[in-house]
Order: sequence, then C-alpha cells, then structure tokens
Amino acid sequence: MTVPFSFDLQATDGSARTGVMRTQRGDIRTPAFMPVGTAATVKAMMPESVRATGADILLGNTYHLMLRPTAERIARLGGLHKFMNWDRPILTDSGGFQVMSLAGMRKLTEEGVVFQSHYDGSKHNLTPERSMEIQALLGSDIVMCFDECPALPADRTRLEDSMQMSMRWAKRSRAAFGDRPGHALFGIQQGGLDEDLRKQSADALQDIGFEGYAVGGLAVGEGQEAMFGCLDFAPDQLPTQKPRYLMGVGKPDDIVGAVKRGIDMMDCVLPSRSGRTGQIFTRTGVLNIKNARHADDPRPLDEGCRCPACSNYSRAYLHHVFRSQEMISGMLLTWHNLTYFQDIMAGMRDAIATQSFAAWEADFHAGRAQGDIDPL
Repeated sequence: MTVPFSFDLQATDGSARTGVMRTQRGDIRTPAFMPVGTAATVKAMMPESVRATGADILLGNTYHLMLRPTAERIARLGGLHKFMNWDRPILTDSGGFQVMSLAGMRKLTEEGVVFQSHYDGSKHNLTPERSMEIQALLGSDIVMCFDECPALPADRTRLEDSMQMSMRWAKRSRAAFGDRPGHALFGIQQGGLDEDLRKQSADALQDIGFEGYAVGGLAVGEGQEAMFGCLDFAPDQLPTQKPRYLMGVGKPDDIVGAVKRGIDMMDCVLPSRSGRTGQIFTRTGVLNIKNARHADDPRPLDEGCRCPACSNYSRAYLHHVFRSQEMISGMLLTWHNLTYFQDIMAGMRDAIATQSFAAWEADFHAGRAQGDIDPL
C-alpha cells in the first residue's frame, strides 16, 4: 500500500517550527537539511555514510542527470534510488536554476528554455512538461515545479514578468505531474525581495494547490540581511500546514536564521564543497585545515563532534592528507561538515520542541563567536 505524502506540524516556538514529513520511503524530520547529490552522489561520501550523519533526505539535480547519464537510462536501471543505492526520500530540483545560470547558452520563451549542454554543446529543450517527465523517470519522492529564477538585483518589471511566467509554468507543471500517489509536487514562490510580488506569487500557487511550497529566488547574491528581510514576510504568505523549503541555503548562520523565520527545509553544496577544499565548520567557528598551525596538532577538529574525522584522526593527520591531496581528506572532511550541519538541525528540532529555541540560538552564536581553539 502506497503511503501518501503528508506533513505533521508538531511544535512551534515563535516562527520556528518542527514536524515530520511522511513519505513512502520514510519520515523526514524538520527542520531538515538536504545534502546535495548533484550527479547521483554526495561527493566523497558513501550513501550509508550520509545517512549516518543524520540525513533523512537527499537532493538530486535534474539538469545534470538529464544530460548525464540521462533520466531514461536511470529509469531503465530501476530509478534514481536504486541507481545510487539510497533507499530513503529524494527531492529533485526542476533544472530551472541551472539552465537560467547558463546565460549566453540558453534562449528563454513562454514555452520553456532551449539550452546548450555545458558538457558537449548539444541542444536541449526544457519545459515544465519535460521537467515533470524527467523527474518522474528519476522516481523522486518530492518533485519541484519548473520556474525561472532571475538574478538579483533586478528591477520590479523584470521581477514581475518573471514571477508571472513562473506561475504559468507552475500551472503547467501541476497538470503534467498528474496523479502520482506517494509523490509530492512543490510550488516555488518568486518575486525577488518585493513583498507584494511575493504575496501575488503565494496566492497564485495556493490557487493551483501543492503538497509543499518553496521560497525561491533567494541566495542569489542579495546578501544575508536582504534575504532575512524577505524571510521576515515570505514564509508567512504560504500555508501553515504545508512544508516550506528555502532553496540553496546555506551557511550555518543562514540556516539558523531561516528556521527562526519559519523555514522547514534547506539544501546547499557548502558542507561537501567546503570539505573538499579544506574549510571546516565547527561549534567554535570556521577553520582552514591547510594552515600550517595544524601540522603538529594532535587534537581533533572539534572535541564535541561524533564524526569519524574527529573520533579517529588528529588535526595533524588531516592537515597532512589535505596537503598531500589524498582522497581520504575530502572523505573525512566532508563527513565532518555534513555531521555538523545535521547536528545543527537536530539541536534546533529539540529546542523548538522544548520551547527553548531562543536560548539554543544564543548558545549557537556565542559558540561560533569564540573562534577556533588556540594553537599549541
């Protein structure tokens, strides 16, 4: 029997919320951070290792997967879950953001976007209907509408025209999605930083009707202050009893600020990309493992961390394998960063459930303000 998608909002503390999204492949505890598996893998991580960090759901990328190895091939091989050996929920983005960022390699019309592959220059046509088809072939549990995401800053006319077209595409996405029990389709709110345009977008999406709603068009260069300013009103324009997803965010401070303002889900490449480049997130701030100060340091990255990098290896070793460009460096440092991000989410879930979010947030910021431990 197929388990229908649902969202159980269990507690609030101010605007912060905690709950559970129920899917046919398991529950997703919110607030949730989704590691990004762009090309059917979270880089440098085994799926079971990603799960061990505390992740309930992964994000896959429609644009990259449609080009290589193709959605049709993945479908023939049993779908994305089987293909990448991840048996829990997967959310796929629509491909819109990646296509819009191609700039000179694309042509935008009412129908959709014609673009050239950045791999081999081949031409492709991505429309709301084709995006829904690709995501169905992949078999993702949460499907995103196809939308346009304009870069900020942009003038109001450009934002309004883009938002209105995204709403027309949302209607087409809903129609093309069809009846798929156990799968959910999320609409994407647009409108830049303009409160009125955001409200128009939210109303249009609710008229169409979706299983969840995303706040799109942020984390595209507007800065944290402007993003938080938008999040002070945008989530409240969306239905209370449906999950709210902030796309492409972010840094630890961004995540905490977003949850404080009513966001339930986030994704970002930052913890894995930073792990591969030697940037480490800890409870006492950010450190760079390539710095010479770590070369003789027998201490762990973060004494309070449960990950294998902190439990089994010294800063000196992690500094050595990073400088030596050994593969284990990216593996261990990514595992650490993803664990840290998931521990933030777990801490917020517990704090919201016990009505202690403000105290938790104060401790979080105070800890990060300390900076890294003193050199030996």
